[in-house]
Amino acid sequence: MPEPIKPNPVNKSESPKKQVILPDIHITEKLQNTTDKSKDIVKEIKNAINNDELGSLKDYKIRDLVKHAEEFGPYLKQQRLETNQVRKFLDAVNRIKANLADKGDFSEQIDEVILLKPKLAYAAARQRAAKPLAEVMSTAIDKVRNKEDFERLVQLLESIIAYHKAEGGK
Repeated sequence: MPEPIKPNPVNKSESPKKQVILPDIHITEKLQNTTDKSKDIVKEIKNAINNDELGSLKDYKIRDLVKHAEEFGPYLKQQRLETNQVRKFLDAVNRIKANLADKGDFSEQIDEVILLKPKLAYAAARQRAAKPLAEVMSTAIDKVRNKEDFERLVQLLESIIAYHKAEGGK
């Protein structure tokens, strides 16, 4: 019969060595700055949309819209947003857009625009990464009063998604 394995004797006077891993301060600061800057883009876009000088969403300057989308798209990629997470919202926007192209009467579509907000809330509740998009788009939806406002909403959404995909988002 084989001999049982005996544990190695341990010198009890030696304390076990603990490996301490200290974070690289520069990397930690960089990540913190990126996170802070990223959170600021959500606030910056919402403030731009809610600006008192903006009578309606159509007054949101296209240069500002593109600049904001250029920063926000990569942020959503960083948050790991995937477009399938907001697919029902995107589909509903495209459906409204198609209805407007067919009928041209925005007054028949305003309720559908307002009902985009619950779709965003649902997506955000299911997936944390959709929350920043839901915040921004809900703020924009609140400013939609006519066809031109809706068109600007679509431009904002399409720009954000384009920059998200350009960053490698799915």
